[in-house]
Parts: sequence; C-alpha cells; structure tokens
Amino acid sequence: GQPTSQEQKAITALIDKYSEARDKSDTTLLKTILTTDIDQLVSNGEWRKGISAAVQGMLKSSGSNPGDRTLLVETIRMLDPTTAIVDCRYEIKNADGTTRKMWSTFIVVAEKKVWKISAIRNMLPASQ
Repeated sequence: GQPTSQEQKAITALIDKYSEARDKSDTTLLKTILTTDIDQLVSNGEWRKGISAAVQGMLKSSGSNPGDRTLLVETIRMLDPTTAIVDCRYEIKNADGTTRKMWSTFIVVAEKKVWKISAIRNMLPASQ
C-alpha cells in the first residue's frame, strides 16, 4: 500500500543517507543504515552478501566508477508496516559527460523503528 507521509519522509531520508555515505565513502554511516544480512545485486551481475561484502564492494565500485551518482525515489510500496519496496532512478554522470541511467530497487525494513536497507537490486536497461 501507500506509505504514510511520515514513512515516506523516513524512507526517502534513508535513501539520501545511502547516497551521502557512498559519496563520502563513509563506512561508519553505511554500517548504521544497512542490515547485517544485506544482499546486493549490481548491474554487472556481481552478488554481494552480508554487510562487509556490501560495504567493501560499494567503496570499490565508487572508486573504480567515479562520477556523480544520483538516486531519486520514484515509488515506495509498503508490504507491511515494517517492510517496503523502494524504486529509484539511479544515474551516474561519467567523466566523459555521458550518463548511465539505471534503476535501483531497495528492500527496506524497520528494525526497532529505525529504517535500514536489507537488499539492493541495480538494473541497467538492456538498450544501454
């Protein structure tokens, strides 16, 4: 269903914190917003399972794929009061001026009323 305005604000803030942590390579912030059992599928097909693999992979990919990253929340669908699917437009502006336009889906959960990211799926449309 639809999120309440409070849920929408909290979940959007979580995605913004994720973007900020990636931009600043802030492992401390990442570890506070990811669940310990997070899993991530990135656009090259690599799976990252568990918080340490996810954090290491995020830092590595931010370093090897420099550029401005933008995550814009498109939709939030509540599965129940503590679980939601968040679909975002994910764009990376490359150094050569081109932009990689992808989708990123987050599964977020409220742990003791604090929203955290439990899973991430990045998709690169086939036409690119």
